[in-house]
Amino acid sequence: MPARPYLLPADPHAPFPSAELALRRPDGLLAVGGDLSPPRLLAAYRHGIFPWYSHGQPILWWSPDPRTMFRTGALHLSARFRRTLRSSHWLARADTAFDAVVAACATVPRAGQDGTWILPEMRRAYSELHRLGHAHSVEAFDPDGTLVGGIYGVAVGRMFFGESMFSARPGGSKVALAALARCLAGWGWPLIDAQVDNPHLRTLGAESWPRPRFLAETARLAALTGREGSWTAAFGVVDAALLAVPSLAG
Repeated sequence: MPARPYLLPADPHAPFPSAELALRRPDGLLAVGGDLSPPRLLAAYRHGIFPWYSHGQPILWWSPDPRTMFRTGALHLSARFRRTLRSSHWLARADTAFDAVVAACATVPRAGQDGTWILPEMRRAYSELHRLGHAHSVEAFDPDGTLVGGIYGVAVGRMFFGESMFSARPGGSKVALAALARCLAGWGWPLIDAQVDNPHLRTLGAESWPRPRFLAETARLAALTGREGSWTAAFGVVDAALLAVPSLAG
């Protein structure tokens, strides 16, 4: 594997190399090292780059090609799932349980996955981004307040970069994602970055975009005025049953 540019942790404002220089194999590897400080992370997302590495590795920075994207107004929920939602009493909120969502994403068992890339230092870094108003979560709760699913990610301008989601009960992550997409569409935010393709995301309407197209849209949307700070009040409380209506869920 060719050597990658090494980022020094002493300068979190040092620029990343162009995402167009990322490797083909492994797909999207762009740079190594650096840190997970808020300036470094926000600069990464603004340029279509994200960190992803395992225990014992240095920080690895990626920009894969193609990139997996959701259009916020075109999320697909199956007819069967919509029928289930019609009788659901779950409620979705934003930024009321960020650390719990990240912890659940890090620990929930996943088929074919041994361990997690959401390491303790990653959890601390995104918790700090959340405290600063740049990272957000959407949580799905049952009527007794039990967390049944969620998603978290980073907002830069009017672009939302999804990091991970989880279900503690069947459909929990779908409700959180659908509620997020509904809210963002209403705010005029057209896209959710889902990073890397998988069959589950495809069933929900995810698309594969060539990296140049993704980078151009990211640059445009990240330059717009967004919503920093807590999203709790602006997001409100979303009744999961309303997400069964096609015009609201895509």
